[in-house]
Parts: sequence; structure tokens; C-alpha cells
Amino acid sequence: MSLSFTSSASDTIFSEQLQAATGPIDYTLLNDYMFHIVLQNNEPVLRGLISSLLHLPSDEIQSIQIMNPVLPGESISNKEFILDIQIFLNNNTYLNLELQVENEGNWPDRSLSYLCRSFDQLYHGQTYETALPTIHIGILDYDLFPESPAFYTKNMIMNTITHKVFNDKFILSVLCLTQRNLATEEDRLWQIDTWAELFKAKTWEDIRMITQANHTLTNAAESLFQYNSDDIIRQRCRAREDYERHERTVNKKIQDLTQALEESENTRQSYQQRIAELEAQLQAHGIQP
Repeated sequence: MSLSFTSSASDTIFSEQLQAATGPIDYTLLNDYMFHIVLQNNEPVLRGLISSLLHLPSDEIQSIQIMNPVLPGESISNKEFILDIQIFLNNNTYLNLELQVENEGNWPDRSLSYLCRSFDQLYHGQTYETALPTIHIGILDYDLFPESPAFYTKNMIMNTITHKVFNDKFILSVLCLTQRNLATEEDRLWQIDTWAELFKAKTWEDIRMITQANHTLTNAAESLFQYNSDDIIRQRCRAREDYERHERTVNKKIQDLTQALEESENTRQSYQQRIAELEAQLQAHGIQP
């Protein structure tokens, strides 16, 4: 099953309820169920985000086909709760958008695995040169490489000596929401920093301030408000938060047990070393331990 959009976009305005809304947003765009629902059901918003991230003028986006749509309100099991958005863009490019809030320590390998699977789309009889460009964009709410912070990066296979790109069909990009202060002039030109602010917004007051001068972002805020008012969507968002909370608890217990085991092993080795030292001292005095 897939979901296709046309290139038309309808005008939207803030509702009176959204203009009057105050206080915390219950489920922001950092909830990946909300992230998926808002983007898949609002073509102008998805188009705007893709345009910014790919530095692609909106009028050059002819078609957007979502390959893994979620039915609003549909129950999703824990095993299916990786809500990346798989897109076939302009009938010639595979694009995967993935939101990750918690640092699980595996994103470089995981994103590369996703990228490879998406790239390997050749059917029997097709030649390798017909492989379509594939792009994986990770939107992360943590520092992927703290020792080398960056806001938005584009990674490709290249020669480490000459820096010649090996293949421009294989691209892995990272948007680090925590490093908006490192946005480049080009990032600001394409308003990627503003999109990052929208993802990080926690109150309706913040939302209005961020989106007031941008029609597409206003559209996104309207969808966010609409789905925050939908009881079924809220249930699914809450289920996602419960799942993430459970995963954090389990991972914390694993980390604590691993640390305790390492400390126990270090203590055992210290005791063995001390016993060996005492035995050596006894032997030096002619005493057999």
C-alpha cells in the first residue's frame, strides 16, 4: 500500500482555537507517530520539508508517493513502531525520513542499513546503472558525534585522498536539532533552522511565533493542533511515549547490570592481584603459601 499526493496545495489559516491556544503542546512533532501522521496527511507541509532538506525548489517536486502510510488511529504493535517515512519522489528518487529522539547508540549502522536496503531496488534483468538515487535523512534530537558537532550534514562515499565522490546516488544526511546555533548561511536560506525550531517547539505560543511569517509552517502548526485534538491520534501518540518509556527503563536496567558486572569483575581481578602479591612476598621470605 502506498499514498500519493498531487502537486496542488490548498491555502490554510490559523483557526480561532489555535490562535487562542496556550501552554504546553501535549504531543509535539518529536513524537514520531505525530511526525508521521502530520507529514503523510499534509502534502504542502511534507513538500516544504523535503524542499528545504534537499535544497530543491518546491516547483521541482512533481510527485510524492509515501510507500508506508499509516492509517490514522490504526493500532501498531511494538515491533512495527519504527515510524520512518519511506518516499518515492518524482518517480526517480527513494527518500527515507527518520526521526530519532533517544540516542540508542546504533544510528550510524542502523541508518546505513536502511540506506543500503532502499538502494537495492533492482529487479531481475535490470542493469546496475539503472539504480535510482537513494537518500536517507535522519532528524535527531541529540548530538550524533559530540566531538564534531554539526547542524545539517550530507554524507557521501568519497575518495579520502582526492575527495572525489565515488557515487552521488547514495546519500546519508543528518539534521541535528540540538545544534541549531551551528546552522550555516545556506541552512538559513533554505529555512532548515526554522524547521528545526518547529520540531523543538514545546508550547503553542512558541508555535505561533515560529510560524507566523511562513505559510507552510502555519499549515504544519494547524495540522499539529488538529491531531492534538483527535482522541484516537492522541491514544496512539501516548502509546508511542509509553513504549519509549519502557525501552528507556529496560535499557537503563541493562546498563546498570552491565556496570555492576564490570565492577564485580574488576574487584575480583584486584583481589587476585593482591593475593598474588602477598604470595610473592611470602615466597621471598622462604615461606611457601
